[in-house]
Amino acid sequence: MHHLIEHARTFSEKIADQREEFARLAQGQQPQALFISCSDSRVIPSMFTGARPGDLFELRTAGNIVPPYQGQTACGVAGSLEFAVHALQVPDIILCGHSHCGAVQGLLREQNVQTMPLVRRWLAKAGHRTRPDEPWQTQGLGEDTAAATQRHVLTQLEHLRSYPFIARRLESGRLRLHGWYYTVETGEVLFAVPGARAFRPL
Repeated sequence: MHHLIEHARTFSEKIADQREEFARLAQGQQPQALFISCSDSRVIPSMFTGARPGDLFELRTAGNIVPPYQGQTACGVAGSLEFAVHALQVPDIILCGHSHCGAVQGLLREQNVQTMPLVRRWLAKAGHRTRPDEPWQTQGLGEDTAAATQRHVLTQLEHLRSYPFIARRLESGRLRLHGWYYTVETGEVLFAVPGARAFRPL
C-alpha cells in the first residue's frame, strides 16, 4: 500500500510535462472503445492495449459478466453500457476474458464460491444454465478452463446483443463487438473469429 500512496502523492509532479494533454482530457472524453473486462488485479487493459488516458471507457465486473437486458431493472452494468453507447457513442465494444479467471472457476466448481452468497448470485447472471435449478457443473462449459472462459466470452457477447440500443447500432453499422481472451502468463491476446466459435491470435 505504501508504494501506491507514494505514487499517487507524486503523480502530479511526474506528469508536469504533460499538462496540455491532461488539460484536453478535462474538456471531455471521446474514447475509442468501451472495454469490458474482469475485476481481476492481473488484468490491466491499458498495459496490453497501449491505451492512453481517454482512449478506453472501462467497465470492470467480476468475470466480465454482462447480465442480459432487463429494461425495468436498475443495474450499474446496464447504465454504463447505455452511457457509453448513447452519450459517448463509442464505435467499438471489446469484451475481454482472461486465463485463470476466478469467476469462471467458480462457474465450473460451485464449491469454490459456496461461502460467498453474493458472488454466487452474481455468477448466476452469467447465463450458462438452461434451468435455474441446474447444477453449475453441467452448464456445458466443460473442464478446460481456457476453452470454458472463451465460451463464457461468447455468451456475454450474446448478452450485449440483447440490449436494444446496442442491437440497433449493430444493425446500422455504427457499432462493432469484439470478443478477446487475454493470457496472463504470456500476454498473448486472442480474438473471437466472427461467425465462428473459435479464437485466434490478434
